[in-house]
Amino acid sequence: MDAAWPAPDRELSGGWVLRAAGGVTQRANSIWPRSEPAGTRVERLAALRVARAWYRGRRLPVIFQVFDTPGSAALNAVLDEEGFTRQSETLIMMGGADTVPGGGDSAGARAGVEITDHPSAEWLELWWSVDGRGGAAELETARAILTGCPALYALVRDDGGRPAAVGRLALVPGRTVVPGTGVSWGGLYCMATRPDARRRGYAARIQQALISAGAEQGLAGYWLLVMASNTAARELYSRAGFREVSRYYYRQERPRRSLTGC
Repeated sequence: MDAAWPAPDRELSGGWVLRAAGGVTQRANSIWPRSEPAGTRVERLAALRVARAWYRGRRLPVIFQVFDTPGSAALNAVLDEEGFTRQSETLIMMGGADTVPGGGDSAGARAGVEITDHPSAEWLELWWSVDGRGGAAELETARAILTGCPALYALVRDDGGRPAAVGRLALVPGRTVVPGTGVSWGGLYCMATRPDARRRGYAARIQQALISAGAEQGLAGYWLLVMASNTAARELYSRAGFREVSRYYYRQERPRRSLTGC
């Protein structure tokens, strides 16, 4: 997942990966605690001081991407003491190529869907209009994140020829091998449908086309990320054979109020 959405500015600090991208997306501007600093609360606080200085130099808030596992308990305890918020709970869902639709019928699944190996201007415009935050500079940063990993980009048009929905299949270099399986998987990202084109099956067509394209790449399965609050998307992916395997959320430092007065 880290390689599929690569932050252009990153540094390994102990067991933590510090990531920054000018504030464009939480994932690319958060700390991935790949492994915990050894041992004590004092050592975790020391690591946190280093991280604070790194993000302060980039004028960014300190945000952790924390996975909902027992191994995160010690880190969460420190972040609770430091007043970090919890937000944006996200589900990680996975589906095998033999359980999700699209992998077996290449021609049928991709009919009418445009697939390229780069995000076109139309693709970017639709995705950014749905999920983007910011202006032209932020969009260019987002483009750098997207193209920092090999990927396929799908676009489907409505009857009038306007882009209706888009999606991205990340093809991590060297492939992503799921531990214990020895098989290669890809990541579905940037699933976005124009608001006035929703509930017409466009998202399902994008998903099936990308899975079909993934089958041609030899992928054995797929992962995707969806907000826990997005009930409609969760239902769409569940019907398509995806199942929740984990969760994460973001923990952000509260802004400190500056002292005022004489």
